[in-house]
Amino acid sequence: MATEAGPKTQAPAGDVLDFVAENAKRYVRQAGGRRVSPAEAELAALAGLHEPFPETSSDPKEVLAKLCEIGSPTTVTTTGGRYFGFVIGGILPAALAANWLAGAWNQNASLRAMSPIAAELEEVVLRWVCEALRFPSDCAGGLVTCATMATFTALATARYALLARAGWNVSDDGMFGAPPIEVVVGAEVHASILKALSLAGFGKKRVTIVEADGQGRMRADKLPKLSERAIVCIQAGNVNTGAFDPAAEICAWAHEQGAWVHVDGAFGLWARLSPKYDQLTKGFEMADSWGTDAHKWPNVGYDSGLVLVRNGDALRASMGITAAYLEPGSRREPMHHAPESSRRARGVELWAALKSLGRSGLRELIETTCARAQRFAAGLREAGFEVLNDVVINQVLVSFGRPEQTREVIRRIQEDGTCWCGGTVWQGKTAMRISVSSWATTEADVDRSLEAMIRIADECRAI
Repeated sequence: MATEAGPKTQAPAGDVLDFVAENAKRYVRQAGGRRVSPAEAELAALAGLHEPFPETSSDPKEVLAKLCEIGSPTTVTTTGGRYFGFVIGGILPAALAANWLAGAWNQNASLRAMSPIAAELEEVVLRWVCEALRFPSDCAGGLVTCATMATFTALATARYALLARAGWNVSDDGMFGAPPIEVVVGAEVHASILKALSLAGFGKKRVTIVEADGQGRMRADKLPKLSERAIVCIQAGNVNTGAFDPAAEICAWAHEQGAWVHVDGAFGLWARLSPKYDQLTKGFEMADSWGTDAHKWPNVGYDSGLVLVRNGDALRASMGITAAYLEPGSRREPMHHAPESSRRARGVELWAALKSLGRSGLRELIETTCARAQRFAAGLREAGFEVLNDVVINQVLVSFGRPEQTREVIRRIQEDGTCWCGGTVWQGKTAMRISVSSWATTEADVDRSLEAMIRIADECRAI
């Protein structure tokens, strides 16, 4: 005789989903008008989450009601149009809806047998991304959490390929006694590259650092002579200035000596979609591996990173897994292309976002956000403040005077709630960074944010 499954306190899933859907829709509708950062009074409510682990079960609707009551007001409104921190994109409507559907499906994207739809969508989106970025059609790739993990995957693949060339099987024999590998980075290398180097066993400090110019571009004329077991990491879009390394010269120099070139293209690679900015990305297609985020400029939502590798055999050899019960088929299996085995079906949202935008929509998103960045730069210059970088894409660096003045302006802007921007130090100078990355940002959002920035900066002039 059949019995009711699950804990007795668990309400029907449909009822819980209806409740959450109404709250989520309300949040989305209100995002454009609400504060970007939570107010202090709202943050105080977070203390209510700190309680002993419950002894008994709770009604799911009551649980979700508490989560909505405390959680929604204490989010940072990255889905609105006035968040300009950390190169965080918004989330497209199609991607958000697909995320809900993917959650309901609850697919394990490890093997095709576990989820045919997840495996198929990965193949489709990886091919689409290669087409969009004009990379070799036979590139292999994987879906990961973020560009940091994409870089880790690429570095592990490069390590395998370079050592295999020297007759060393790193997958079987590890790094103990392996021939050394040289790593070359620019002086303005992103911290995520250094983290990935550490994870891959190369070390954060055992690197050769190449001088950068005033915009953070690696100077090709300062590159050292390389060994055939070298990895050169270059940038497509510096996180502060948006600048691009001279990829064509660097790739030519590196490949002449047998070295591997990896591209940190967390957001900047997507500039290749636009005829206006494509010249910045010249030569990046010559690299051996690339890492990027779809949760940045493409606005797919978290988390959505991609790794692409020219040498698919090396990727599969470094990431593959063997076990008697897995029995992979003859077609592409997701788990052999990324570090994770069991993982969520990230390709669902990525497919929905790319399908809904198409080439023209993605190009418009990129060009519009770049235009908004130019609007910020022009408004701040006109108000008498110093823009520190050449605004080549969607990044703006501004100084409001002395370091303590700039830091105070940033603090007050964040506290004000009209918009949100973060601080940085650019080549010794304290600055505020404006990253325009969301499809939702309008000219009105820029003007409203500019008014708040200039008003607050004028109040701080006397500091």
